[in-house]
This record gives sequence, C-alpha cells and structure tokens, in this order.
Amino acid sequence: PADAEEWRGDAGAMLAAFNFGSMPDEMKGTADVVFFARILHNLARYESKGGFLTAARADAYAVLKPGGILGVVQHHARDEMSDEFADGNRGYLKKGFVIAAAERAGFEFVAESDINANPKDQPSEEDIVWRLPPTLGTSANDPELRAELEAIGESNRMTLQFRTPEYRQ
Repeated sequence: PADAEEWRGDAGAMLAAFNFGSMPDEMKGTADVVFFARILHNLARYESKGGFLTAARADAYAVLKPGGILGVVQHHARDEMSDEFADGNRGYLKKGFVIAAAERAGFEFVAESDINANPKDQPSEEDIVWRLPPTLGTSANDPELRAELEAIGESNRMTLQFRTPEYRQ
C-alpha cells in the first residue's frame, strides 16, 4: 500500500490501496467494479498460509456498491484435470472452483465470455502455466521447445462476471 501512491505519478488519478483483510471502513461500498486479472491462482495456492483467497473475496464484496461488478480473468484448467493440478500451484484453476468461491462470498454469477480462450493450451498434469508466453519459463535453453510453446500462445483463460445483489444488508 505504501508504494501505491508512486504508481499514479504526478497527474494520475487518485487511488487507494490496502492489504487484503485490512480494508479501511471508509472504503466499504464505494467501488463500482473490482477486477481480478490472473491472480486468483496465487491467492488459492497460499490460502492455507494466510487465508488470502478468502480475504480477497470478502474485501471485493465489501468494497463494492450494491449491484457492483466483479470481473475475473483466470488461467483455466479443464474440468477433467485433477484437483491437485488445478489448486493454483501450477497457475490453473477450474471454472467451477472460481464460481463456487465467488458465490460463497455472496456474489451472483452473471456471465462468461470466451474472449480470452485459447484451445491450443492443453496442459498435461505436469505442466505449469509459466511455460507459455510471455514467461516461457521452461524453454530457456531449448529453442525447439520455445518455438512449440510460442505457437500455442498465452494460456487458455476463463473470463467471468459476477455482481453483488442489488439490495443487501
């Protein structure tokens, strides 16, 4: 949070930041939109070490106005992949897991889009999302593998929209 002010520069928009689980009361119910872009896997993978996913869900819900929108873009694990593969440690989560987590926080599922889908990304149980562009983390010394992964492109991602109820207590 202390670094956030520097991000905006001299002419940037006003912003506020906080650590998940410590949202200031004056921020509650003030936002129209919260957007989680390719981050839920990290929150899920460290959930047991600090409740990060739980805190992020709760804070996203609390900061939104009634009828507020939660947008999610997340690396998408196929339903038939094991839960161990799709626990976030390899960068992927299952759509059902993401939807259930949002609904447990009080969000209503609204819609999904395939705008970020990439059917060429078909990971095995041993793969990690960081093998693909832009990271290409597994092909540094293998030009042939690098070319193969570049041909796949970026990860297959789900794009989901949720909202808070129009009327809530």
